[in-house]
Amino acid sequence: MSLRRVVIVGAGAAGIAAAQALRGDGYDGALTMVGDEPHPPYDRPPLAKDVLAGSRPVADLTLCDAGRTTDLGLDLRPGTAAVGLDVAARRVQLADGGTLPYDGVLVTTGVRPRQLPGTRHLGNVHVLRTVDDAQRLRAALVPGARLVVVGAGYLGCEAAAVAATAGVHVTLVEPGPTPLPGLGGPVGALLASLHRTHGVDLRTGGAVRAVRSRGNRAVGVTLADGAALDADAVLLALGSTPATGWLAGSGLTTTGGVRCDAYCAAAPGVYAAGDVARWWHPAAGRYVRVEHRTNATAQGIAAAHNLLAAATGGAPRPYEPVAYAWSDQYGRRIQILGDLTGHDGQRVVDDPGDGHLVVAYRRAGRVAGVVAVDRPRVLRDWRPLVDRPWPDTVPPT
Repeated sequence: MSLRRVVIVGAGAAGIAAAQALRGDGYDGALTMVGDEPHPPYDRPPLAKDVLAGSRPVADLTLCDAGRTTDLGLDLRPGTAAVGLDVAARRVQLADGGTLPYDGVLVTTGVRPRQLPGTRHLGNVHVLRTVDDAQRLRAALVPGARLVVVGAGYLGCEAAAVAATAGVHVTLVEPGPTPLPGLGGPVGALLASLHRTHGVDLRTGGAVRAVRSRGNRAVGVTLADGAALDADAVLLALGSTPATGWLAGSGLTTTGGVRCDAYCAAAPGVYAAGDVARWWHPAAGRYVRVEHRTNATAQGIAAAHNLLAAATGGAPRPYEPVAYAWSDQYGRRIQILGDLTGHDGQRVVDDPGDGHLVVAYRRAGRVAGVVAVDRPRVLRDWRPLVDRPWPDTVPPT
């Protein structure tokens, strides 16, 4: 396959990493990147932390400024949405009616936030995915305001922590038993205590039945148990879905993300990376999709390398990372190694008794992953054990 025209669809961390990797590996052909947001590529994790807190300007988040764009020879087109992919003809269709022919395409379109039905028209019901989302929500975080956060995953917990620190009255609603319910009891219990200590009204074990509104504004939330929560603003932190709608009719398998092989290839000349990619993980022995910043960069690099290798006869490399993510809440850092999906046991392996904690997770007799709260050195000690047999020296449950 001749590779003279590469198109990257999605102007985020995975796309920029792929562009840099292509140039670093010697690709000297045309390189075009399109993204549906009007902003240059920027880093997303600080949106729910520093940007929402007002401690970091949006300009600092830029991943590829004008000078770097020039150095990369990158034809960057913000505010340009892709609406279709013709795999046979090797063309990307654009919303403005134009097309981009390609020899290779990288899909890095990320995810879209989930919303509750009937809330899109409500001006004070927020999601948090983009710079514009963060700036709108930040304007609502005035001391004394009432904020209901629906969903206590990473995003909901981080936003709740920022808002509570700013003097906002925060209610955090989570249908699971604890914040970050996928992490289980010990870590969840610690986080629940942390939020409540900082004044958050944490409501676990229930779901939202409806968002109450008057005109074009929400006035509160009603829970499944009938409890009514008044609100000046509502943040929906309900998770996300892969941004694959534009690929309808392409022939690619997009259930649960763009399905790829172990080399991030979805079809000849088509590769995917970042939050949108669902790929075969050889070490895990199953398809996985990872929504974390570190994976976006690493997978963008891997997909670019394998796209170039396929064109030049080079050696492709399977992408089989040990996943890593982190969350900052009230000055505490929660670090997560591995894929905890479907774990069947867990064990506290380090507890100095000061609110710091390390928990190892077990799945099918192996170490699925490890979570550490302010214990980075212990986490590093466990890293080589992830995806290995459960240590004989540690009781299994």
